[in-house]
Amino acid sequence: MFLTITTTGTPERPATDLGFLLHKHPEKAQTFSTSYGTAHVLYPEADAERCTAALLLEVDAVALVRRGKGKGRGGAPDAALAQYVNDRPYAASSLLAVALSAVFSSAMKGVCNARPELPAEPRPLRIEVPALPARGGPALVRKLFEPLGWTVTAEPVPLDTEFPQWGDSRYVRLELESADRTLAEALRHLYVLLPVLDDAKHYWVSSDEVDKLLRAGEGWLPGHPEQKLITSRYLSRRWSLTRQATERLELVRLAEADDSAVEEIDNAVEAETETEERPTPLAVQRREAITAALKASGAARVLDLGCGQGQLVQALLKDPAFTEIVGLDVSMRALTIASRRLKLDRMGERQAARVKLLQGSLAYTDNRLKGYDAAVLSEVIEHLDLPRLPALEYAVFGAARPRTVLVTTPNVEYNVRWESLPAGHVRHGDHRFEWTRAEFRAWAEAVAERHGYGAEFVPVGPDDPEVGPPTQMAVFTLTTPKEAKAA
Repeated sequence: MFLTITTTGTPERPATDLGFLLHKHPEKAQTFSTSYGTAHVLYPEADAERCTAALLLEVDAVALVRRGKGKGRGGAPDAALAQYVNDRPYAASSLLAVALSAVFSSAMKGVCNARPELPAEPRPLRIEVPALPARGGPALVRKLFEPLGWTVTAEPVPLDTEFPQWGDSRYVRLELESADRTLAEALRHLYVLLPVLDDAKHYWVSSDEVDKLLRAGEGWLPGHPEQKLITSRYLSRRWSLTRQATERLELVRLAEADDSAVEEIDNAVEAETETEERPTPLAVQRREAITAALKASGAARVLDLGCGQGQLVQALLKDPAFTEIVGLDVSMRALTIASRRLKLDRMGERQAARVKLLQGSLAYTDNRLKGYDAAVLSEVIEHLDLPRLPALEYAVFGAARPRTVLVTTPNVEYNVRWESLPAGHVRHGDHRFEWTRAEFRAWAEAVAERHGYGAEFVPVGPDDPEVGPPTQMAVFTLTTPKEAKAA
């Protein structure tokens, strides 16, 4: 089985830069051992105007049988003959996807030490896969790749050209073209979607496959219209893993919603004074209100749940009263940005000991979150579909159980005060809902009752006598110890 990757260029930006990106020299044919055969990388053409890299995977059918991983889904033993007679050596599948990840690992991560600027540069790309199993046919191929910006050609391969009446096989010849695509994006698309189209994997699918899927799907899978099908097939239709991945993808959309975009709407309210003094941005007022509430509670060890790009963590670090601050987010991209914002790599030892960034999902209980004085959910809940809120509620109030929990969320009643916000629109495209003051109070009081907390409500921003404040905050204080509540 094989595929080719082609790009074009100019003398100023030669196509042979593809060699730097793939970490494979165009003038050399290279060979790599894999668990199931041998991978070869070669360049059929390589000059400034056009460069093509080919990955050829020679599959050892006997090695597949010895490992008990023939064509059967999930690694189950096949019928005796099927272990030896199958399409694994010839058709693009999870074998080729694994080879892509192994041979082009740096390129898939977007790393190029020799030319660090190259991975981020979009370039024209053409990818060809001569034999691709497609359970769902050309129509499904287009549904998977076209939303990602690819121009797709998927031609069915006939069962036998000598007997056209037999019809088409389940294979297609695939061509993907894009005028401006980074190579890392293209490789991640292939890594996920090749086994999805085949609808089978050559190895046992375990829980670590969820992490692989989320890493390779970062930036494109959460918003893909065929996300459910991709997730189910990639995880070999294992229901528990599919549910886990789906819940984490829901929270990824929160993490990838740029906090600055939210603040842009929050800060759209004009000053209600005749002076030309610029009003304090609502996002800043929100962080100040959170900080004041935390200090009033006496909290020293604080969790920022759904920390995003680390603005609140950065603000809390300025106050020595907070001895430990943990930011948790589901997105590694958001945590990487937060780390840069905080300058963790240049932070002094004493200051660095006060802060920690963790990857995790609020859809699940997490023992790392237990034992803290306070937890903050700042502009988090409105990014979740309502059926997901009970899982978050239990993870925070039922399992972690900090003494104090602060929850902020937009007050939808205030939206009428912003001329820049069209009527009937939420403040951010990723918001699943925005509550009135009564709706938020009803939810918060029910949560407090279920988990042994008291709840108080604090306005954040100008408190309009008719429509209330732009942001509403609930301050939950633990009143019933866990042991007493359980009894």
